Amino acid sequence: MSMTEASCLSPAISTHGKDRRGAWPYRFDIASDYASVAERWSALAREGSAFAFQGETWLASWYASLGCEPDVSPLPVTIVDARTGRDLMGLPLVRRNVHGLRVVEFADGGLTDYNAPILGQDAPIDPAGAARLWRTLRAHLPEADAVSFLKMPLTIGGRANPFALLPAARPSKLNGNILHVPGEWADWHWGLEKTFRKELERSARVFDKHPEARFLKVTQGDEAVRIFAELKRLQSARIRKQGLHYSLDDPGNERFYDDLLLSGLANGRTILTALTVGETLVAAMLGMADGRHFSMVRLATAGRAWNFCSPGRLIIERTMKTLHAEGFRAFDFTIGDYAYKRRLGATNVPLRELEIALTWRATPHVQIRNIKAKIRNSPRLMALVARLRRR
Repeated sequence: MSMTEASCLSPAISTHGKDRRGAWPYRFDIASDYASVAERWSALAREGSAFAFQGETWLASWYASLGCEPDVSPLPVTIVDARTGRDLMGLPLVRRNVHGLRVVEFADGGLTDYNAPILGQDAPIDPAGAARLWRTLRAHLPEADAVSFLKMPLTIGGRANPFALLPAARPSKLNGNILHVPGEWADWHWGLEKTFRKELERSARVFDKHPEARFLKVTQGDEAVRIFAELKRLQSARIRKQGLHYSLDDPGNERFYDDLLLSGLANGRTILTALTVGETLVAAMLGMADGRHFSMVRLATAGRAWNFCSPGRLIIERTMKTLHAEGFRAFDFTIGDYAYKRRLGATNVPLRELEIALTWRATPHVQIRNIKAKIRNSPRLMALVARLRRR
């Protein structure tokens, strides 16, 4: 795992913040790279709450690959209780130039499904505490024109996400999808809608008729690299065939995923599964493991020639069954609202976003985005817009 990023900001600094009413003093430790906070944040996550997307494996690969691109400056912020010296929260942030504006955002770049802080045990998780934290954080961020926190879950490990509690936070147009299987696997299987369950069973029978049909949980580096390369090729071909923009094979993105694969396989945080028939890759899926929680990240199938056995649904079902036997109980389909997720039993996970202008230069941009979001989240306004378009 690469842990060395070029420093894109000044050396790490420490500032103190205090609510104007003196209610809660903070210290803000702002680092210049992820490596300097990795161990500290890992300890914070172990004692508190975090998603796999804010774990060391994901963040180390992200900052090493994307965190120092020409328009990006790493901005890892650790929030400390100045009275006790205890770390309260880790914020995996960057400052990025967007159309001439300096925007503070999470380490995302379109790749991170859920953006969230790492919550320590004493992090504020109520509206009043969140408001105090935001006021002081805003005052101590490096110079920027706007804050843009997108794709934020409402809760992190069952605890409230303080940034999603702020009055300015609005519903996102995206949502997560999660399936919990706390009991026996057979109970979940037989609890599926009958027609869908029969379809899954038929897909398995058809696939298994091939003498060389196999389901693999890949652990070896060379085999993983070969299968992942084919996953990337299949995914790229499918998206481009639809005439859609595809960016996952951009150099920075490709470096990130390649590093994530090998570093994560080594420590068990990255899981790669595949359906193969002989030397043919029928389907493959990459995901992140975090304790008993598995998050699906990338999936590709061999396309029309194998549609008769529904390889996408089949590899999801077999991956979940294998991981369930290993103790996993939460299966996160992440963002994207697709019918198969509902049919497999995933429930909707609402997300929030927070966009705030810090200077006059960003005010028009942020106001326009807020107005669009208000229209999008109002059925009445959406209906009005539809009527105007028809006219």
